[in-house]
Amino acid sequence: QGQLVESGGGSVQAGGSLRLSCVASGYTITPALMGWFRQAPGKKREAVAGIATGGYGTFYADSVKGRFTISHDVAKNTLWLQMDSLKPEDTAMYYCAAQVGTWGSWYVDYEYNSWGQGTQVTVSS
Repeated sequence: QGQLVESGGGSVQAGGSLRLSCVASGYTITPALMGWFRQAPGKKREAVAGIATGGYGTFYADSVKGRFTISHDVAKNTLWLQMDSLKPEDTAMYYCAAQVGTWGSWYVDYEYNSWGQGTQVTVSS
């Protein structure tokens, strides 16, 4: 049973940047698809970005396209989310997720079978 551990969250002013990291450990196979989700208080969890670890592409929600960049290093078993030009509406708990031994839609949370504990991102105006 593998695990995902996020880090890099924090507080930043609007227009600033943060870089989230997610280290995967204990998996016997590399997850085919990994993603970042977020959930703000009182709101549903939403997909932010996804990446096919085999090099088949990256995917972004319209709300973050052009501002966020997802990347992955197989050798380091690490997923990143570079977040630039942050806005107050980006404030949320951010979760790393992985599809291990399966392949589904990148933006559908129930397609992921492994989740991290989350890291808080707060953007002030």
